Amino acid sequence: MISRRTLLAGASGAAAIALSDRIVAPAHAARIQAIGLQLYTVRDIFQKDPVATLEQVARIGYREVEYGGGGYEGMDPALLRRTMDRVGLRAPSIHVGYDALLGDFDKSVARAKALGADIVVLPYMTNEHRTEQGWQLALPNFNRFGAALKEAGLGFAYHNHDFEFTTKPGGVSLYDRFLKETDAALVKIELDLYWAAYAGESAAALIERLGSRIYSYHVKDMRADRSMAAVGAGVTDFAALFKLKGSAGVKHFYVENDQAPAPYLPDITTSFTTLRALRF
Repeated sequence: MISRRTLLAGASGAAAIALSDRIVAPAHAARIQAIGLQLYTVRDIFQKDPVATLEQVARIGYREVEYGGGGYEGMDPALLRRTMDRVGLRAPSIHVGYDALLGDFDKSVARAKALGADIVVLPYMTNEHRTEQGWQLALPNFNRFGAALKEAGLGFAYHNHDFEFTTKPGGVSLYDRFLKETDAALVKIELDLYWAAYAGESAAALIERLGSRIYSYHVKDMRADRSMAAVGAGVTDFAALFKLKGSAGVKHFYVENDQAPAPYLPDITTSFTTLRALRF
């Protein structure tokens, strides 16, 4: 069991995501077993009709989804699970906010298990946590979340945006502090390739640095002007990224486009088709 009291105690983006020559043989590369979709991409239609949206996602060919946004927290998890089972989808992970993990931990665990998830992902940290003091106060809770979720039979991971790399109090980025002060055995990484590159990071170097700690990728493309695009509509060399040795342990590949244009389905179809062609 975990309580709020217990927890509180304790180069340009486009160039950066382009790849170098540090590519290894496919024998060491990532294996794309199933292509997933982060449902935040289609949040508007999902919120209006979750059942129909899951059916449409499955028809495109997706076999995994990740819950996040779209108001899924207020939906009936049993209905969502029945729908997934019927159309051939599974949800290996769900996004749960920091405050929910602090204040509604048991409910978050129950929701994850009802949806069939193995991993809870912390997707975002709000502005009050982005200072040196705020970050240092939050990081011990990351370890506590990981330990408590492990006891509950679940894993834990953290999803980045750009601010973790660009905010550098005292000359040290929040991401470097995160890597140093969280337990790699308890806190895995969901690496958002777009946001890391947008922050000016080399995606290739970051993948090799993080290695086996990476649990999953958020796969979204970047145009030359650094705007977000469907996978395959930008300049990112995903094939090269996935052939890096550091990608070998990545288990899930979630298409995401925070800015996907309505009617959404053409965008996520393009992304699916591109990723399907990259299976090694």
